[in-house]
Amino acid sequence: MTRKRTGEPWQTPAAYGRTLAGLTVNLIGFKALYGDEDYAALERDGMRLQLHADHAYDGMPWAQELAAGGRRGLGTEIRMLGIDPAEAERAARARGDRVVIATQSTAHGWRECYLEDPDGYVFAVGVGVTD
Repeated sequence: MTRKRTGEPWQTPAAYGRTLAGLTVNLIGFKALYGDEDYAALERDGMRLQLHADHAYDGMPWAQELAAGGRRGLGTEIRMLGIDPAEAERAARARGDRVVIATQSTAHGWRECYLEDPDGYVFAVGVGVTD
């Protein structure tokens, strides 16, 4: 992995977390544990998520395609069980984010909604339903 940062991070993880305006962190309720130009660590309800900058993948087979740009998340669906879909949908609409599918109960046993971030990643968030 390439690391561009030298020395200590430019600000504390807590301060950096307050600057993040993206759907993933704020709308879905993740707390930033750490973040710099190479890497971010997020957490919600004991679930941890790690994000790496593009340059971290410069040795991977997809590096050239990644560098070409475009809608990054097209076709990606990230499912997260345990997040109130109605609450997430309300927050998305209030921010002007795209609600792909409004909150609904499904045949596979979820009450869910689908939200899309600016890069095209779709987050299916919901809770299990009981009979």
